[in-house]
Amino acid sequence: MRGYAICTEPRSGSTWLCRVLESTGVLGVPTEYFNANTMRRGRGFTDYPLDPEDQIPALLKLGATPNGVYGLKIFAHIFDHVAATRWAERLPNLKFISLVRLDALGQAISHVRAMQTQQWVAHRQPQAEPVYDFDHINNELVRLLRARTRWAYYLSRNDIPVLHLEYERIVRQPQETAEAVARFIGLEERPVVDLSKVSVEVQRDALSDDWRARYVAQARDLGRFD
Repeated sequence: MRGYAICTEPRSGSTWLCRVLESTGVLGVPTEYFNANTMRRGRGFTDYPLDPEDQIPALLKLGATPNGVYGLKIFAHIFDHVAATRWAERLPNLKFISLVRLDALGQAISHVRAMQTQQWVAHRQPQAEPVYDFDHINNELVRLLRARTRWAYYLSRNDIPVLHLEYERIVRQPQETAEAVARFIGLEERPVVDLSKVSVEVQRDALSDDWRARYVAQARDLGRFD
């Protein structure tokens, strides 16, 4: 077996990337295997194990395509939750992919909206109305950038070869992205992306733009350096 971990943070386009890679049929079935709530409620595995130790074999079973390639997605706070398993040392032939969204403010706004409404994907109905909150957006922006730095530090101090991906580029180049992942993990077979199997839609809209403008109006201060 061989596989990869997508190291990222919420609202980075990671769900879209996972669906693109899954659509090839040869690049695993990446998702949040260390998040039992997501697996049980979001993916429909109602008996998915709660113990991180039991999630490792489940990951290798559910996350792999028939050619033995597996994939997973993990956020910094989830790493903290499962660190005791030392999963990164135990998963076979594991490679690391760093996914970032260059528009960090847009990512923070998107995450705040999703947390308020519980609408994590476009086709689901919101459970509440989103309300602009400067402090919430600001705190999320700081948290997001700290988590991003934690990932960079982890990968750097371990001198790990990394495939760096940017959300803004992969949405324009899904096929090229899948091919880059295949080369990175040493897969000789050329993956073919099938976008008809990718149902994830962009949720950014006029409200997102309005929140950005309001946040910048409050936060902008070129003389201040926190």
